[in-house]
Amino acid sequence: MGEFMETLRTRVAIIGAGPAGLLLGHLLERAGIDAVVLERRSREYVEQRVRAGVIEYGIANFLEESGVGPRLRSEGLVHHGIELRFDRKSYRVALSDLYKGRSITVYGQAEVVKDLIEARVASGAGLYFEAEVRSITGMLDEKVTVEAQTLAGPLTIEADYVVGADGSHGVSVAAMPDSIVRRYERVYPFSWLGILAEAAPSTEELIYCRHDRGFALYSMRSPKVSRLYLGVAPDDSLENWPDERIWEELTTRLATDDLPAIQQGPILERGITAMRSIVISPMRHGRLLLAGDAAHIVPPTGAKGMNLALADVRELAPALVAQLSENDSRLLEAYSETCLERVWRAEEFSTYMTQMLHPHPTDEFENGVQLARLRQVANIKSTAQSLARNYVNLSSLRVKSR
Repeated sequence: MGEFMETLRTRVAIIGAGPAGLLLGHLLERAGIDAVVLERRSREYVEQRVRAGVIEYGIANFLEESGVGPRLRSEGLVHHGIELRFDRKSYRVALSDLYKGRSITVYGQAEVVKDLIEARVASGAGLYFEAEVRSITGMLDEKVTVEAQTLAGPLTIEADYVVGADGSHGVSVAAMPDSIVRRYERVYPFSWLGILAEAAPSTEELIYCRHDRGFALYSMRSPKVSRLYLGVAPDDSLENWPDERIWEELTTRLATDDLPAIQQGPILERGITAMRSIVISPMRHGRLLLAGDAAHIVPPTGAKGMNLALADVRELAPALVAQLSENDSRLLEAYSETCLERVWRAEEFSTYMTQMLHPHPTDEFENGVQLARLRQVANIKSTAQSLARNYVNLSSLRVKSR
């Protein structure tokens, strides 16, 4: 006999249990809209996945207003500035002084995910881990169908809408027809080697460093754990980077005349991530909507990835509530255009930060331009103000060109 196939009816099926998918499910549940979240990975994997840790001012407030902010407020590290290092000198960009007293919060994406999973489990709302979606059909019909394989067997979900928040390689973006979707992409000529280290932070604020040998970033996750990155060749591998070499290179790049060394400690995790930009347009096809990394990827230099994903949800949740509760389609019809305007602004800022901080291996003219940009930020207040505004609150700014 074959496996028994369960059929489930819901208003919204959400694919992906990252920050975007989980927060959307949480907001819909609070509004009385039934939703199911499907995630192909295990709960343990999702809760331990190390990702971005900088949360913008407006997004931190949004999480708090959504009822999932208590631990963020009690354990998150509030920063009022960032540090730029180049030519063995340090320059502080006083974010709060330059932009309305506002700040950023350093709080790991994994912690946001843990908070959201705990809230969903406590509510008893539908949440399936290790559930692989095989197909999405009927996007232009009266209902959309999702076929998935779960630990308990095959599952068919019939929904009014499906939201794909399952990343750039997920089934959701693959289900968008080529005839209506345009994919914009850029691949950068370097990657990031990231480590998580049991080492007390050597600084109270994030350090972005441009060195002739390459980019470096010093950030933190807690008073005892640091998160550090090195710019490396796109074809590099972890085998080329033993612990001793990693710390030697970080020390060399981050050194200034006043601070020649950084704190070191056991490396807990490591990985290499390619740098790329992707924009999918439009972010909707009928009853299928994209959110987060399924719709856009930004290089992490601008600290915009998770912020953009949660900003999508800030638009999408009330749009779905209006459609499903009041049959008001206006917000849902505007969803893609509204989000893409913000996405392109974030791509521009992330590209600016990336190009300014990663030395070119062969183009000395480009390197001269990079240093000129850094000196403008360090010495011209209006340039620093622009960087501060975009770094602190880009995902909450609304700038219309018409």
